[in-house]
Amino acid sequence: MPKVTRSRVIAAEPSRVWDLVSDPHNMPRWWPRVVRVEDVRDPGGRRARWTAVLGTERGTGVRADFRCTGSTSGERYAWEQEIEGTPFEKILKSATVELRLRPLDGRTEVTVTGDESLRGLSRLGSAMLKGAAKRRLDEALDGIEQALVPEGDG
Repeated sequence: MPKVTRSRVIAAEPSRVWDLVSDPHNMPRWWPRVVRVEDVRDPGGRRARWTAVLGTERGTGVRADFRCTGSTSGERYAWEQEIEGTPFEKILKSATVELRLRPLDGRTEVTVTGDESLRGLSRLGSAMLKGAAKRRLDEALDGIEQALVPEGDG
């Protein structure tokens, strides 16, 4: 599946956006479906690893493990989901996310890119997955804005 990229200007200083998105502990505040984050190792660092508990429609939690794949302080933060040996392995080959921040006169342009590769027959659903990925990335941008911008200031 091709990459999906969404961008938005957030009415917050880049340092505030960076502090939010580069620390996995903050994911429940802004990343869709994350209920809580556990087992964070080296938060904010290039070797960060964490487990996110994702909420489902049934109200149960699904655990997903992630690791940071790249970080440039204040500019870029990227991670990938660890797929091998998990229930996600039946559907996904890989899943990555990259956030880029660009300062704009006291505001921040946030660009988030998701890239998911499906496995086997799951590839037939790539058009649906692309639409879902766009919605998820838009929800992530909404989450950043809601976490950092007082209502009415956006």
